[in-house]
Amino acid sequence: MATIDEIDRDVYVRIQADLLVVGDSIMTNRHHSSNGNYNEDEPQNKIGGIIPPFSLSGWLRHGMEKVVQKRDTTVCHPGEANANFRKGDVYDRDLNAGYHEKGACVEDANEDDGCVVFDLFGGFNNQCGKIMRRPIQFSPVRDSVDYTRGQAEGHYRRLNRNVVSRNREDNREPLRNTELDAVGNLDGSWHLSFREQKPEFVGLLIEAIDFLDTHKTDFMHQLGGARNFGGGIVDCELINPLYSETELRRVFDRGKDPTNKMGEKDDEWGEEYRPAFVEALEERIEEGW
Repeated sequence: MATIDEIDRDVYVRIQADLLVVGDSIMTNRHHSSNGNYNEDEPQNKIGGIIPPFSLSGWLRHGMEKVVQKRDTTVCHPGEANANFRKGDVYDRDLNAGYHEKGACVEDANEDDGCVVFDLFGGFNNQCGKIMRRPIQFSPVRDSVDYTRGQAEGHYRRLNRNVVSRNREDNREPLRNTELDAVGNLDGSWHLSFREQKPEFVGLLIEAIDFLDTHKTDFMHQLGGARNFGGGIVDCELINPLYSETELRRVFDRGKDPTNKMGEKDDEWGEEYRPAFVEALEERIEEGW
């Protein structure tokens, strides 16, 4: 019988995207050089950096919310009810679309677990979340990427977008210039850590990653910006938590196939562990929250 004690607190999600433009920007590790033809010695072609976790967290939470809502249960809205939102009518429509006011599912936040989303993400005062979402460090140099630390291969560019004139006399004179920080050909792992392990948390993560992968081209479930231009279409999968660190690295080694032992662990995860954790999630939801 699969138990939560057999699963490590650290889990990894494989993230692959042709183009990622995150709204809270990308932190790079050096100054940006000028544009030009590709040259392997060009400093811009060696820029690494960090993708902040905020957009990633919102993307994951939205997927988790949908998983619960599809089971005819409301979830905590991410915004406090007394926040005096500038668009109060939008907040009210959210409450009619599968949400309840944040914290409405608990009488005492120090004692009650509330809905599974409130329980996992926390919400009020000193109520920290029970899942830590780390940033993703990326590098264009594949050999320097450590996938066991939640890192990825990715290629940074600062892109320019121009709104130009449409009349013949001005000959496409730029009217406005916008710069975008983008990472292309991203492939790596996102490191998540459970501060407290519950089987329903793992079940929710499993179902949410499947949902986001299935709905990756939906406007609402793409990651970051540039959604009308193919940005944020993410192929994602939960890497088998039964894998060792060596096996996790092998997932990203394009020159090696999975070992027989990895195949056995995949069968074990799919036949025993995954169904047990998803069942725990469904039981938690059926209890009321």
